[in-house]
Amino acid sequence: MRLSKLTIASLAVVAGLSLTACQNDDAATGQDDSPASSSSSTGSSSGGSDQDHAKDPAKDSAGESSDQVQNTAGTCRTDELEVTAQDSTIGGDENRSVAVTFTNGGGRDCSIAGFAGVDLKTNAGTVSAERTGEPAPATILKDGTSISFHISCPANDTGGSGARITGLVVTPPNETKSVTLDWPGAASLPVTDGSGSPVRVGPIGSAGQGG
Repeated sequence: MRLSKLTIASLAVVAGLSLTACQNDDAATGQDDSPASSSSSTGSSSGGSDQDHAKDPAKDSAGESSDQVQNTAGTCRTDELEVTAQDSTIGGDENRSVAVTFTNGGGRDCSIAGFAGVDLKTNAGTVSAERTGEPAPATILKDGTSISFHISCPANDTGGSGARITGLVVTPPNETKSVTLDWPGAASLPVTDGSGSPVRVGPIGSAGQGG
């Protein structure tokens, strides 16, 4: 009888130890779930940050700033410009002067800067104008407005017929398409050995400033 009691007691102890071990395993399993829950929370926070960035009013869909989006004035194109020329020589000037005017008729504001290409067609060949050393800043030419530049030519005071000017070819800055106009200035250029005053062109906006 005593042996039976000891066996029953031993079994009770073993059962108690097994129950304790199972409880410890359950506790460990509960702790393993915590990091997974924390990672999910972090991901949700990151998603909220992305949404806040998308709502930033200073950015458009391409990530450009508002200033970049608003700067829409492109280069003035030849087809958008009405080109005219007139004699602008003032009495007493050593050189003769012609003013060339660009009028924006393109239906939009556009940017123009630098020097136009200028060629004088003569009966002795084409004469290309040289640029002056004046600054050539960019200008926004609003639709319907005009801007001018000057061409300076040496006077033909040689007493001879010189080189007769038959036409004026103007190419707007940063363009390849040209416009041909009648020459409104003095009828001829002096024929020299190259040591005389050259034909010069001023920057956009320089009309009336001299050569």
